[in-house]
Amino acid sequence: MVTPLHEGLAGIAKLDPVNTACALRELFDLDIPKDGDAVVASPDLTKIQPTEYRADGVLLYSEDGGRKLAVIVEVQLKRDPDKHGTWLAYIANVRVRDKCPACLVVICKDSSTAKWAAAPIETGHPGLTLTPLVIGPDNTPVITDIARAVGNIGLAAISAITHSKHPEINIILATLVDALASIDSTQAQEYADFVTVALTGSAQKEMERLMTAQTHRFQSEYAQKLRAEGRDEGRDEGRAIGEARSVLRLLEFRKVEVSDSARERILACTEEAQLYLWLEKASYVTSVEDLFD
Repeated sequence: MVTPLHEGLAGIAKLDPVNTACALRELFDLDIPKDGDAVVASPDLTKIQPTEYRADGVLLYSEDGGRKLAVIVEVQLKRDPDKHGTWLAYIANVRVRDKCPACLVVICKDSSTAKWAAAPIETGHPGLTLTPLVIGPDNTPVITDIARAVGNIGLAAISAITHSKHPEINIILATLVDALASIDSTQAQEYADFVTVALTGSAQKEMERLMTAQTHRFQSEYAQKLRAEGRDEGRDEGRAIGEARSVLRLLEFRKVEVSDSARERILACTEEAQLYLWLEKASYVTSVEDLFD
């Protein structure tokens, strides 16, 4: 089953194979080709067998000399003994399909699952044992230094997800958001959204707050969706009421307290220019008083 965490973590790998390679080199000293192409290959690992094998992500690295390496990315949320056989099939099918060596990287959010995933898998053939490369809280650095985050955006994003329960998670997320300002705005937006969907609870709320408090450049699809829902909801009652409800929904989503008098003032407004201004400010203000300033 594909979960938001799968989409977030696998999305990061597929979004930026180059930075993912940097993260893998730092974590495992993996001998990934540095020159040449880095592309996202199809994660469909079905061969001739009737069973469908589909990994969360597959990255294919190559260089001019012809050397290639496939990296299979798998997100594991809990222990699943059936995955031992599946992971072996992934590697075998990728080797056949792409005609190159392949390795398996498993990403886990908690230490217990990471420890289980890192255990050697005996195939039964002498000398043939699969030991997955595991990314988890215990071997992923806590990145709170902006320079380091800028130097390896992929690792900084993984750090934010695997350390979502860390006492300094707010600093980790703030560091990541600041570092995203150093890359292309479209890619930064995608990174931010992938991390957000992979997080849960207070960490996800903090990531949303940081994104809206920065600039609209990092505003996630969630805030945009709330705006659209508000407009749709108010369409039958006029554009003004739709915009007013969008303002209230966005403030509610960001946990900004709205008094009864402030709510009445927003809903009573019929000037679209004023409502558009409030809607813009609702993305970053910390109090309803700031909205009206």
